Amino acid sequence: MATGRRRLRSSTVALGSMGVLAAALTSCGSDPDKRCVDRDSYDVYKGYKVVDAGECSGSAKSSKASAKKRKGSADGDWYYDADVSAGYADNGTFSRNEAVDRDGFGCSGSGSGGG
Repeated sequence: MATGRRRLRSSTVALGSMGVLAAALTSCGSDPDKRCVDRDSYDVYKGYKVVDAGECSGSAKSSKASAKKRKGSADGDWYYDADVSAGYADNGTFSRNEAVDRDGFGCSGSGSGGG
């Protein structure tokens, strides 16, 4: 009877360890929640206005600068792990690495240093 208990405990520990390992690996490989926001639209009470994802598709500064010249175009950038309400996002970060670190396992060493 004692042998059966020992096996149950060790198998439970092994399964639990595999679950923790799986969670760590998937958190590093997945993107955090992100919204495209207009950096120029910040409101103290509401946060940043959420805009169409097309405003954030160009990652190069030159494409943002040319998009900015068009009338009515937003200065779009990805805003991660934000609280979204009524078309505004707040309490997030523009740094993907920082957003991943907030999730607990910290995978910032796997990405580039920019943000």
